[in-house]
Amino acid sequence: MSNPMKTTFMAKAKDVEKKWYLLDAEGKTVGRLAAEAAKILRGKNKPIFTPHVDTGDYVIVINASKAVFTGKKLKKKIYFHHTGYPGGAKFETAGDWMRKFPERVIEHAIKGMLPKNKLGADLFRKLYVYKDGKHPHAAQKPETVELNIR
Repeated sequence: MSNPMKTTFMAKAKDVEKKWYLLDAEGKTVGRLAAEAAKILRGKNKPIFTPHVDTGDYVIVINASKAVFTGKKLKKKIYFHHTGYPGGAKFETAGDWMRKFPERVIEHAIKGMLPKNKLGADLFRKLYVYKDGKHPHAAQKPETVELNIR
C-alpha cells in the first residue's frame, strides 16, 4: 500500500538556474520598483520558490536617477545614518539622496524588502544599480522586464 502522505518539494541551491533581468527605473515609483526587484531577487516569481534557499535571479536596475517618489516624499522622507561617534547622527532628505547618489536610494529600498539574515545578504549581492542607462553586463544577456507599475 502506498503512503497517502505527500512530501513538500524543496528546491536545492545547486538545481536552481540563475538568469539575469534588466529593470528600467525611468518614471517608475521607487517603492513599487523595489518591490518587483525584491520579488525577482528572492525568487518568488518562480514555481520552485523555497523560503530558505536562494532561488532568485540577478537584477540590474538602470536609470536610477529618473525614478520618482509620490507626494511630498522628496522633501519629507528622511534617511538616517549614524557615524558611530558621539553626536554622529546624520539626517538627509530623499531629495538630497536623489541628487547625490540615486543608486543608494534604490538599493536602500530593495534591501529593506529582503530577509534580515545571511540569505538576505547573499541576495543583495545579486543586485546591480546604475544611475544612467549604461551597464557593463551585456555579456550576461539580461532579459528586459516590462513592469506594469506607475
